[in-house]
Amino acid sequence: RMGNSQPAAVELSNDAAVNQIQDIISDNCVVIFSKTTCPYCKMAKNLFEGLNVNYTVVELDKNTNGRQFQDILAQMTGARTVPRVFINGTCVGGAEETQKLHKEGKLLPLVHQCQ
Repeated sequence: RMGNSQPAAVELSNDAAVNQIQDIISDNCVVIFSKTTCPYCKMAKNLFEGLNVNYTVVELDKNTNGRQFQDILAQMTGARTVPRVFINGTCVGGAEETQKLHKEGKLLPLVHQCQ
């Protein structure tokens, strides 16, 4: 049995990855699934920083299971793009949807439901 190489990164089972994502979402009021190089992700993070709202960020391009997480987020939210912004357990969409909620005065009330 020569030449059997183990993958360098330990892949989570799909269930474990789903559970990990659900834990992150349920344990934190605002979660942004992001990539460090994505301008829309920066826009979403800047929006929450400007509002002095704490958020949890998962940088998919820095995460061993980032690709897998992104696939699961696509199944959960119907879109594969980043950022995927969750507030109080619900996906509100990406940067533009989050921005729109803020312009309509609906973003902070969602955040305040967490407390």
